Amino acid sequence: MKKKFSFWEFFQGIGKTFMLPVALLAFMGLILGIGSSFSSPSTIATLPFLDQPWLQVIFRFMTTIGGFAFTYLPLLFAMAIPLGLARNEKGVAAFSGFVGYVVMNLSIHFYLTETGKLADPEHLREAGQGMVLGMQSVEMGVLGGIIVGIIVYLLHSKFYTIQLPDAFAFFGGARFIPIITSLVMAIVGVLIPIIWPVFALAINSVGLVIQKAGIFGPFLFGSGERLLLPFGLHHILVSMIRFTEAGGTQVVDGQSVSGALNIFYAQLQSGSPISPSATAFLSQGKMPTFMFGLPAAALAMYRTALPQNRHKIKGLLISGVIATFVTGITEPIEFLFLFIAPALYGFHVIMTGLGFMIMALLKVVIGNTDGGVLDFLIFGVLQGTYTKWYLVLLVGVLWFAIYYFVFKFAIQRFNLKTPGRELVEEDVTEQERTYTKKGNYNGPLILDALGGTANILSLDNCITRLRLVVDDISVVDEEELKKQGAIGVIKLDANNLQVIIGTQVASVKNELENLME
Repeated sequence: MKKKFSFWEFFQGIGKTFMLPVALLAFMGLILGIGSSFSSPSTIATLPFLDQPWLQVIFRFMTTIGGFAFTYLPLLFAMAIPLGLARNEKGVAAFSGFVGYVVMNLSIHFYLTETGKLADPEHLREAGQGMVLGMQSVEMGVLGGIIVGIIVYLLHSKFYTIQLPDAFAFFGGARFIPIITSLVMAIVGVLIPIIWPVFALAINSVGLVIQKAGIFGPFLFGSGERLLLPFGLHHILVSMIRFTEAGGTQVVDGQSVSGALNIFYAQLQSGSPISPSATAFLSQGKMPTFMFGLPAAALAMYRTALPQNRHKIKGLLISGVIATFVTGITEPIEFLFLFIAPALYGFHVIMTGLGFMIMALLKVVIGNTDGGVLDFLIFGVLQGTYTKWYLVLLVGVLWFAIYYFVFKFAIQRFNLKTPGRELVEEDVTEQERTYTKKGNYNGPLILDALGGTANILSLDNCITRLRLVVDDISVVDEEELKKQGAIGVIKLDANNLQVIIGTQVASVKNELENLME
């Protein structure tokens, strides 16, 4: 029974840990989107009144601050996962996450340097490399942070109580966690550059297939880019299509230009007709999904949330919707279901690819890179009807309906724990909120009534309740707990229970932890 619970607890817990960086991501995405959109040259050219020095300073400042969460998102995951999963010494767990992430990338950089595999700074993305905390390393995206976070959590769980020989006792216990983390992640960092090129080679092969796939090329590109996003490998595919022959080659003003984005910008600058074969891989393909599909998914998550939870997730969803709709920053919404429901992300991958293919079939010609409403207005509506911008709206309505009903059905049918669907510990009665026990709670007697230290596998609390996982729920003395001031005891299943204490629950939980230690 313990193993069964531990497995369940791990995957339920890891989903909850994602909410901390994702919440920051949603807010920062909003700041970044506003700042970058209104400081871009194309927006200023279209809306000249924005070209005020003091305004541009504000927008650039917003861009700089808003970009923080996206630049350091893998590091945030590396720290948030052990922080959220560790039952004890949470601060040490988060600190070790930081240590592990830095050491892993130092080790990767060392390997690339020693083997002469450091890519030229101008071609980092094509080589699958990037700058991480000032180090040139393998670009692994969020997956790199998740790998570190999980390994650190496992090391923490195994070693945080370790007792070393007296001569080395100073390094025992919690102090040992960052030490063992450094050693393990140094080895992992050496292995990653050996393994990762296999994935890069596969992506290069996909680029060649896309080049020769005709009308299915945009579908393969769109779905492939979304599929690779969580692994940080999408930059390789995107760079190939945008800047190399894989995205096509055309003659513009007598010059041969390769790469879909290069072709689009060259044609835009020269006044030549925009090529549908180039924009087939650009903003227009993202618009049905980014402007309509993901907002519909957010609406479905809101509608399927428990009624008492909706006000708590509204801000998270709204900020995510604004980010994706305005600027095409999709991670704040995608990360809400990516790890909780991979099958829904698979559906999202396919729908994104179909969006690219349908826009190409309809000969829409809206270029640029973001896929949000600003690209739609600047490179679509304001360029004239020849861009066929109105078809984006028609397809978008269909995408909105499909996403909404698929997400709503899947969430309800399979009881997916998207935000707001978890049981709310804070949904308490008036009695719980206002109850005050006369005198102090007797920690030792409460601990005995719970079956003692050996019976408690996990101890936590919400606003008014102790939340416990126990080895044997039959030894829990419900009557004794009530005698000691508990309002009630709720047995959720064979191992999980809640003891309703009232507003003093935090102090009771802390006392129990001290007694257990």
